[in-house]
Amino acid sequence: MTVLKGANVFVTGGSRGIGKALVEELYVRGAGKVYATARDPRGVTHPDAVPVALEVTDPASVAAAAAQAQDVTVLINNAGASVGASFLDSPIDDIRREFEANFYGPLLVARAFVPVIERNGGGHVLNVHSVLSWLALGGSYSASKAALWSQTNSLRLELQSRGIAVTGLHVGYVDTDLAAGVEAPKSDPRDVASLALDGVETGAYEVLADDISRQVKAGLAGDLAGLYPQLTK
Repeated sequence: MTVLKGANVFVTGGSRGIGKALVEELYVRGAGKVYATARDPRGVTHPDAVPVALEVTDPASVAAAAAQAQDVTVLINNAGASVGASFLDSPIDDIRREFEANFYGPLLVARAFVPVIERNGGGHVLNVHSVLSWLALGGSYSASKAALWSQTNSLRLELQSRGIAVTGLHVGYVDTDLAAGVEAPKSDPRDVASLALDGVETGAYEVLADDISRQVKAGLAGDLAGLYPQLTK
């Protein structure tokens, strides 16, 4: 179990969407300090947050950010990208870019902060996945999030003996800029943030933040045609 009251937390992608909602909810729960990152830290608007410039795909940027936040005990890997690349038709560099942002970026940040969290007595890592971690409808985005899910599960095992718990968050469409053009039910980012932090505080391995995530996770145990009805046509 992780206590967020008084904790020092590092949130990547903390200037908008789910990240912004996480920063706000952390302060509601009494966090001591919240570092909120963005490529341009001027986009961080919470009056109490500590803005930090960060490009998660750049090792030098990650190292510089970690050097500014040596008191952290909770890391939230929220930053990511959606290129919408097709495996067959898109430039291979677009596919690589999605993996750099959604798989290697969180890994670089975790590798930088695990020693910090360990030195500070242990803590927690929250990785933000997607329902598309389990549903291959998003091309390379789905594949990159599936890889992040596997990374999260591996890190959970590696970090158990080092006093660092790991939670993965799965969610479908959220009412943010990223899903602005989507005509489908969307979760409120504030609700997602609250559920995610409930999971951190209770030590949950995974948080399934909406009905679609719960349905798809359950469907993994069934026949593939249950998840992909187009296979039966």
